[in-house]
Amino acid sequence: MLIKSLCLCVLAFATPRAAAAQTSSDMQKLVERLDKLEDQNQKLLDAIHQLRSELTAARSAVQPGTDATAATVPAEERLAVQESRTAELAQSKISASQRFPVSLTGMLLFNAFANGRNSGGPEYPEAASLTPSTTTDGATVSQTILGLKFNGPDLPAGGKASGSLYMDFFGGTAASYSVLRIRTAMLDFNWKNFTISFGKDKPIISPRDPASFAQVGISPLSGAGNLWDWNPQVRVERRFSFGEDTGLKAQAGVYETSENYSTTTTSFYSTPPVIEQSRPAYQGRFEFFHGNDRRRIEIAPGFSLGATHADGKSVQSRIASLDWLVRPFPLLEFSGEAFNGRDVGGLGALPGFTILPYENVIAVHSHGEWGQISLFPTLRLSLHFYAGEQYNRAPDVAPSGVQRNFVYAGNLIYKLAPNVLAALEASQTRTDYLGSVLRLNNHYDLAFAYLF
Repeated sequence: MLIKSLCLCVLAFATPRAAAAQTSSDMQKLVERLDKLEDQNQKLLDAIHQLRSELTAARSAVQPGTDATAATVPAEERLAVQESRTAELAQSKISASQRFPVSLTGMLLFNAFANGRNSGGPEYPEAASLTPSTTTDGATVSQTILGLKFNGPDLPAGGKASGSLYMDFFGGTAASYSVLRIRTAMLDFNWKNFTISFGKDKPIISPRDPASFAQVGISPLSGAGNLWDWNPQVRVERRFSFGEDTGLKAQAGVYETSENYSTTTTSFYSTPPVIEQSRPAYQGRFEFFHGNDRRRIEIAPGFSLGATHADGKSVQSRIASLDWLVRPFPLLEFSGEAFNGRDVGGLGALPGFTILPYENVIAVHSHGEWGQISLFPTLRLSLHFYAGEQYNRAPDVAPSGVQRNFVYAGNLIYKLAPNVLAALEASQTRTDYLGSVLRLNNHYDLAFAYLF
């Protein structure tokens, strides 16, 4: 209609006065011709729209992952089909016999290392050896970690079950680590503000570790301020909120200690003394936190109460601890731990008791601490500098026993890709033996890690 109106207007203004004398039949013919032209134009537009629709449908049909029948199936039916296909794919992944989802995680880790003359044999010794030997170097993949994470069923009162299992190949002798072993394994029953956990992990009072790819088979700074031993335990956690970014996590539980005693006792006894290898320790930790992922502070006092049974005697273990994390801004972070007490050996530190002549067993009074400064100058690069020590009171230490063990180290970690990392680390261990001279051991490590 618009075209016809425009044409009539043009004719009205452009036609000479003689046109007014045209008959009505001539005008009617002209209007009919214009109507036909407009009708033809409309049909052409409809044909063009139809061709465009067919072309769009044809392109969609050949795109990868597009269902050819999608255009003819209602949206509700397509959604139901997609959900069914997703469920089938989920079941085709690694899954438990009860059909709950299980995910594979871990790290393929390659280490090339070099040690000084006082390594004593291990790839990364906890203390410098009293007796010097030849320098050692080599390469290994035994610190590779395999992990399984799973999410279980719903629990009463809105709870949820979950868990994890992590293994490595650091079992066996120091000369040839190759045996698959369990590192940590935890089963968690979670509710909104409450968790019950069963499994194997670090001591409740010592959850933090320095960042290192050089020492993964055992926690970094073991024997130098870090209470680390992964042992069976049962613990509960209660969470309290004092605001959007402020709260308290209270933890308490029973931790199984791992008692050890390496000092020679053959001069005192015809047969080695009997040592009960494991004992319960009652532990608690209370973490106060404030902040978010960018700026945050965490500080947590803790305690551990237990006893060691050796040679028919009971040695009391009493430990007070404090750990912390301070992130004043995203590029800088401070973390660490300190402890003080007696008989700390059952938590993965240096031996915590001494067997003296005439059937005397005494606890070693110790204090230890470690700290780390981490810098994150770019998204790919991070720098970490850490140091720690354990100091044992001299009158409690057995002859030739360790009085002080101090370690300091620095490393850089670079992301070659989101899940591929390269790390370079250098460290020195300085060990004072009672009645002897200071022993030093240098360690250098180049690592490549593939996270999966």
